[in-house]
Amino acid sequence: MFDETWATVGIGVGLVPSYSGSDDYRLFPLPLVVGRVGGIGISPNGPGFTLNFLTQDLPAGPPTDSQDPTFSFGPSFRFRNDRANQIQDDVVELAERLDTALEVGASGGVSFPSVFRPRDRISVSTQVTWDVLGAHDGMIISPSVGYFTPIGRAASLQLGASVSIVDDSYADYYYTVTPAQSAATGLAQFTADGGIESLGLTAIGTYDLDGNALNGGFGIYGIVGYSRLVGDAADTPFTSVRGTPNQLFGGIGVAYTF
Repeated sequence: MFDETWATVGIGVGLVPSYSGSDDYRLFPLPLVVGRVGGIGISPNGPGFTLNFLTQDLPAGPPTDSQDPTFSFGPSFRFRNDRANQIQDDVVELAERLDTALEVGASGGVSFPSVFRPRDRISVSTQVTWDVLGAHDGMIISPSVGYFTPIGRAASLQLGASVSIVDDSYADYYYTVTPAQSAATGLAQFTADGGIESLGLTAIGTYDLDGNALNGGFGIYGIVGYSRLVGDAADTPFTSVRGTPNQLFGGIGVAYTF
């Protein structure tokens, strides 16, 4: 199944904070697209995707018997609609609604196979993106480390840890409380600067419904995660007064591999 061209597509439902720093939650569609077309890999990137031009071995793809490290590099795309819609907090909703950002950049990394057991993999990567739609006009750097392992022939588990580092423009757009927003919401004025925004942990599990993940067909997937806002992302009144720095998310869906 996993030759030069293959794809896994799926749809599910997830639960995420209403905005970054919120303690209210909302449902959202949880699509999945991962695969390889003509030797170019595609993998999810939040609400977006990343292409891989250097290797046919994707972080979320099938296990291999290779003992050699593999490298990845390619463009990354991600949409960010934080506080653009579906704000559950009545006070925060009184603040100015924000525009949707499209963050474009590059991602690169290296994967080391068979570290603890046959066909497992440890990956280290970094993604750098910039907003190109004129929303926050900022830059985000996201180093991460991941561990992938098959569990029998039907299931797999992927664990990840990541850090989000943002510049002043990004922090100001999402976490500053302007005088006008303070007057509208009653929250104290606040000026946010860039730095480390959050630390995160994620777990993704998959299970093939016919018991053999290597022959394609239907399967189910699930994701759970936790991130902790730090610095000005935690100190802003949007978080410290109206929300929480502890951010949880999760989802489940069904997918088909062909």
